[in-house]
Amino acid sequence: MNFDKLNLLDQASLEMASECLRTIAHPCRLRMIYVLLQQECSVGELAELCDIPSHMASEHLRLLKDRGLLASRRESRKIFYSIAEPALASIMLCVVNKFSCKKG
Repeated sequence: MNFDKLNLLDQASLEMASECLRTIAHPCRLRMIYVLLQQECSVGELAELCDIPSHMASEHLRLLKDRGLLASRRESRKIFYSIAEPALASIMLCVVNKFSCKKG
């Protein structure tokens, strides 16, 4: 087989992609991303949607933000999160199309 004509990603790009995928590869983080693609939410709202305590939600959100995937803003005592990486929409579309359970 002739591999000379293949357009391959360099190793550094593959390592960054792998790190990103490892970061989002958790059910709570996937749910948070899915919700945040639709609207900005507070930590408490995301904790409730994921059925986890606020401190756990904060840890998930901190990890996503540290990786550059989310942005945050403070309003009084609440912190609101939004999507900072537009490519997450494509990733989530793939996840939804492949894994969503059709009801009814």
